[in-house]
Amino acid sequence: MKTLNAMLGMTALAAISLFTTTASAQTYPERTITMVVPFSAGGPTDTVARLVAESMSKDLGQQIVVENVGGAGGTLGAGRVASSEADGYTILLHHIGMATSATLYRKLAYDTLNAFEYVGLVTEVPMTIVARKDFEPTDLKGMIDYVKANKDTVTVANAGIGAASHLCGMLFMSAIETPLVTVPYKGTGPAMTDLLGGQVDIMCDQTTNTTKQIQGGTIKAYAVTSPAKLPVLPDVPTAMESGLADFEVGIWHGVYSPKGTPADVNERLAKSLQLALKDPNVVDRFAELGTVPSSEADATPAALKAKLESEITRWKPVIEAAGQYAD
Repeated sequence: MKTLNAMLGMTALAAISLFTTTASAQTYPERTITMVVPFSAGGPTDTVARLVAESMSKDLGQQIVVENVGGAGGTLGAGRVASSEADGYTILLHHIGMATSATLYRKLAYDTLNAFEYVGLVTEVPMTIVARKDFEPTDLKGMIDYVKANKDTVTVANAGIGAASHLCGMLFMSAIETPLVTVPYKGTGPAMTDLLGGQVDIMCDQTTNTTKQIQGGTIKAYAVTSPAKLPVLPDVPTAMESGLADFEVGIWHGVYSPKGTPADVNERLAKSLQLALKDPNVVDRFAELGTVPSSEADATPAALKAKLESEITRWKPVIEAAGQYAD
């Protein structure tokens, strides 16, 4: 009899658990959702996040509040989400740094591939190779020749270890086989400020951060890193057509939730993301920033997981060759 009672009790508990899970998925979300951006406010990733969060909020019927948790190349914010309750109310929007941090940082508070559920890809932003407006070279070939001849004095700005500008800068130096003097900043804002002021020479950063400055003539553009020219920057050649073979890099962004988030809740987030990426306002604003939303097929958990795995593999040898690690 005791065994039968125990079995009935376990069955009842399982039924209650199933009902609770189903009910939570059906009513989700019931309150405000926090979207953690692991970089400072006003930067390119923050811009993408706020556009997506605004549109997703309309679909979900609850506000998504963007919380900037900067520091340590995005790993502090990612760690904050990894350790959050897996209920769908704390999510992460991160860029390519999610993949590169797995090699860049010797000690991470989380397992990159196994600490999160995957929601979907958001966009892949092209990069631009830019310089202070009075930098002497007139085209990319001339710029490469110049920096090679002056490698001990030419300065390359970046927004800190793990930032998009840092990664692109490493790839650029690897491509031209020339180490340059790097100047790290605490964020994209101060790096751009010093480039505008002429305190540093060059930078490689996302179109979401450089397009307005290029259009305004306050910085000089040498190339975009996309396979084709960008409609928003029609006069800027691609790096490859300018002679920098195979130099193609985009800073992709994805949305994640903590490991253990109910599958139905995660799927609801994915569906909302897919709708947001079709929102005319998001499409238009992305176009102004030189990028496009991910397709519906890419805004899925499976596509993001595959992208992260492949990018960890791609960047590992680049980072190891550069020897630039963080503790």
